[in-house]
Amino acid sequence: MVHTKHRSNTLQGVIAVSLLAAAIQSALAQTPSAPAPADPPAKPAANSAESTEAEKVELQTVISVGSQIRGAATTEALPVMVIQREQIDQSGAISGDEVLREIPQMGDVLFDSSNNPQTSNAARGDVNSVNLRSLGVGNTLVLLNGRRLVQHPTSQGTSDTGTVPVQSFNSNSLPVAGLERLEILLDGAAAIYGADAVAGVVNTVLQTDFDGLRVSAQYGSAEGTSMDEYEANVFAGKNFDTGNISLFINYTDRSALNADDQDFTRSDDLRPLFADDPNFAGIAALDGRSSNTPWARLSVGTRPVIRSNGTAVTNTAGAFRVQPTSFGCTGGINYGTGLCLLSGNHNFNSTNREMRYDTRYLTTVRPSVERINTYLTGYRELSEDLEFFGEIGYYGARSEALQPPVVNLNAIWIPASNYWNPFGPVTFADGSANPNRLPGLTGVPTTGLPVLMTSYRFVDAGFQTVEVENWQSRFLGGLRGYWNGYDWESALVYSEAQAIDRSPNINRTRLQEQLALSTPQAYNPFSGGCIDTPTFRDCTPSSQAAIDNIVFMLERKSRTTLSMADFRMNRPDLYQNWAGDVGIAFGVEARRETQRDDRDRNLDGSVTFTDVVIGSTQLSNVAAVSPNPDTEGSRNVASAYLEFAVPVVTSEMAIPLVDSVNLQLAGRYENYSDFGSVAEPKLALAWDLAPGYRVRASYSEGFRAPNLEQTNTTQYARLASGIDYVRCEAERRRGLIPSFAQCAQTTSSLSLLVSGNPELEPEESKNLSYGLVFQPEFIPSEYGELTLTVDRWRIEQEQIVGLLGAQTALIVDYLNRVSGGGNDLVVREAPTPEDIALFAGTGIAPVGRAISVLDSFINLQPQNVEGIDLAAEWQLRRTNYGNFTVRLNASKLTEFTRDPGDIVNALFAARQAGTIDPLTPLPDPTQLIGQNGRPEWRGNASFIWSRGPWRTGVTALYMSSFEQASLLGLDGAPYKVDHRLTFNLYGQYEFPIGATVRLGVRDVTDEGPALADGGYRGSLHNPWGRYWYMGINHQF
Repeated sequence: MVHTKHRSNTLQGVIAVSLLAAAIQSALAQTPSAPAPADPPAKPAANSAESTEAEKVELQTVISVGSQIRGAATTEALPVMVIQREQIDQSGAISGDEVLREIPQMGDVLFDSSNNPQTSNAARGDVNSVNLRSLGVGNTLVLLNGRRLVQHPTSQGTSDTGTVPVQSFNSNSLPVAGLERLEILLDGAAAIYGADAVAGVVNTVLQTDFDGLRVSAQYGSAEGTSMDEYEANVFAGKNFDTGNISLFINYTDRSALNADDQDFTRSDDLRPLFADDPNFAGIAALDGRSSNTPWARLSVGTRPVIRSNGTAVTNTAGAFRVQPTSFGCTGGINYGTGLCLLSGNHNFNSTNREMRYDTRYLTTVRPSVERINTYLTGYRELSEDLEFFGEIGYYGARSEALQPPVVNLNAIWIPASNYWNPFGPVTFADGSANPNRLPGLTGVPTTGLPVLMTSYRFVDAGFQTVEVENWQSRFLGGLRGYWNGYDWESALVYSEAQAIDRSPNINRTRLQEQLALSTPQAYNPFSGGCIDTPTFRDCTPSSQAAIDNIVFMLERKSRTTLSMADFRMNRPDLYQNWAGDVGIAFGVEARRETQRDDRDRNLDGSVTFTDVVIGSTQLSNVAAVSPNPDTEGSRNVASAYLEFAVPVVTSEMAIPLVDSVNLQLAGRYENYSDFGSVAEPKLALAWDLAPGYRVRASYSEGFRAPNLEQTNTTQYARLASGIDYVRCEAERRRGLIPSFAQCAQTTSSLSLLVSGNPELEPEESKNLSYGLVFQPEFIPSEYGELTLTVDRWRIEQEQIVGLLGAQTALIVDYLNRVSGGGNDLVVREAPTPEDIALFAGTGIAPVGRAISVLDSFINLQPQNVEGIDLAAEWQLRRTNYGNFTVRLNASKLTEFTRDPGDIVNALFAARQAGTIDPLTPLPDPTQLIGQNGRPEWRGNASFIWSRGPWRTGVTALYMSSFEQASLLGLDGAPYKVDHRLTFNLYGQYEFPIGATVRLGVRDVTDEGPALADGGYRGSLHNPWGRYWYMGINHQF
């Protein structure tokens, strides 16, 4: 593939367009004039053997993903998987996500309600992503009836290369009950369809041309949980003399899945579930309860120790804490009924672990969803050779989730005047005595001291009810026809998607105003939570008036649009060469994409927060969310493609071991208004050794354009965690720690400041696949039809958009500072006296606390992914015992590696040389198979039997084990999530009146998701076990 920057006039693009135009002109010139199709004769009887070749050419195109040439034999060269209506029915699925998760070639679902559901920075609501080959969100192109769909508007940081915002098509907007089939091209297809088709293409084909009325309904429930689902469908259509109009309407209502329903989601503390595993029993990392609790982290700032009647109530850093007396009060003072005030911070890793907040308490694991999907399709013949066709589609969903109370992630000063401040003034401004100032204080002026609050959870403000509204519309109108031997088609498409995310949060300006009050109406963060249940609830809430004043609805609105016009022509018999008909397809496409992410005014810099105590101004006026500017962008894309289907050898040539050879040659040129132009080729071959024995192979190049948020973002902030290893080095050199393994120099409240990059290059890829297709003709027909396929594939990606990341930046800073330099991307405070003392005698210049890391999107390391696909299908029909179908589909990853890049490779060299400590952890992506969301094996097998009105089927789904590198056992080895084998079963009966009743169960043996860090791995497993459903379908 060739890529050139837009700002340099691309000679190559001009040449490509010129060659394309010349080829099309030549093709049209060579085309012999074809007579208009004759009027169709009467259709033969169903059992007639007469040829129907003289029938009128149908204008309704049967979509075949992988080639734009209708009826081309070269489609046999491509690995295309087709999921028919009966297979969709067999799954019992209601949402698009449920259908796609059962496909072995699909990777982890990163847009999922288990991924950061507590923050509006995530894509929340009725949203799931599509990810073929585990290459990452955005590498799979999704089509509807052969044309591109609009992206879901809400971005989310999910990339392995950092918190890179990516966008995906929303699989839940697929009208599952209205699908005719899914066509999945497991091969790169940028030369045919353009950007994003790196891993492959998913083409969703709607049921159309329906005549009559069909109604259906289904009810399902996850056993032992609060979640149940109901859907109703209506499909109506009418044939006319010159066309058809069909309408599909789907309504789905799903209740929420509560965390308390199942043991693996009931609590953040998973240690009891791992108690029988000696390597993980008691591991502290399994206690995922939060240190953001109603037991606030408080400080009056660095100063001499403050005493109350001779008892120290702060340390030299000014820190103090409140805790139940049951956690100890030695060296402290009584602070109300059952409470104690002591110096220093809580130690949530040991003494105060049972005061961590359990975020699963009374929350939901899956939101409730109300969804509607409707599509109107139709066509009308305007003449024998001309037809109008159109589509109107609408998807809308409203979801509601219950998330834990808001946390305080942005430090705020509590004014000295706060009514509840234990270090407040002796008397308030109105002259009244302060009843809450500690007695006998030393070092505290009569006017009192302000208190810095960092970590805190506003439990008394209640749970977050997260409401998300998604909608998506699509309008398509076009003409298609037949001219001079060519099928042609042209259409205009406009599609739009919008999401509105609303959730309660804390307004920092109002919070500080409420904290400044000298009356009982002041907000009180000093009283902690509940003495008897310190891990949840707040038994001493602030006044309702205070809570009402500080809570507001945080809103995020995002919107994407896709406007497209195209013109296509194809002919399977352009001319004849020595081996047969040469087919051709060519076309042009123009599209405009827009994206806007409108953040709340309290986040985007419109309304800032000014701390009245210290006078500093911060961009975020929200307690729990870092500042995030609005982003907006648009691009225009113009493209042209050319494809040939070329027969090379036929059986008549009598060449040994060559029954036939067919080639697909394709190329596409695209010009982007914002970054440049690309040209990509594709070559595919189908070589039949003998009838029923085929070798197929393909090579293609592809690309993925940077999304509009990656190129147009000004700068946003995210909290980042990590270890400041230069401080660890100082501790080790001074003998304060024996090794880096004991270092606890974490970067609390570190901000990762990320900027967009308009200079980003597109991600590039090369795809190679080859395989065998075996369809033995020697098997007698009475034993059925058998098809076996095996394909090996490899994808090489370059220029993947990513971030250096906060932790890597800190390690680079560590390397540079032990060498006498530094890293300008790491912003630090000036060294304090304590910092200077820490670095004294170490040979390293003292540094202050890291407060932020500057980063921007860059084109990073190459990635190589390789695997094998296996498939088998056996069908035996019309026997005395019924019809039988057996299918098998499996996928194995054999390689998944990523070059760490020059910067990380330099860090490996420095660690090897001893310049930095040998225990400095570095990312090692040399083998990623079996890690996190990349199981080595995935597969499914199904059996369907039908006879007369009866039908039954069983499906087995398998996923191999995988490691979670973030959870290490006592021996240092990562936790291995168990493999998963589940079975689905259904049966149905069709009554003579035309009604069909279906009963089914998914996960028959109630295996549920495999136990993992966090309880389950939501990107791979659904958080429930056995699921029962019943459906009824009636056609009038």
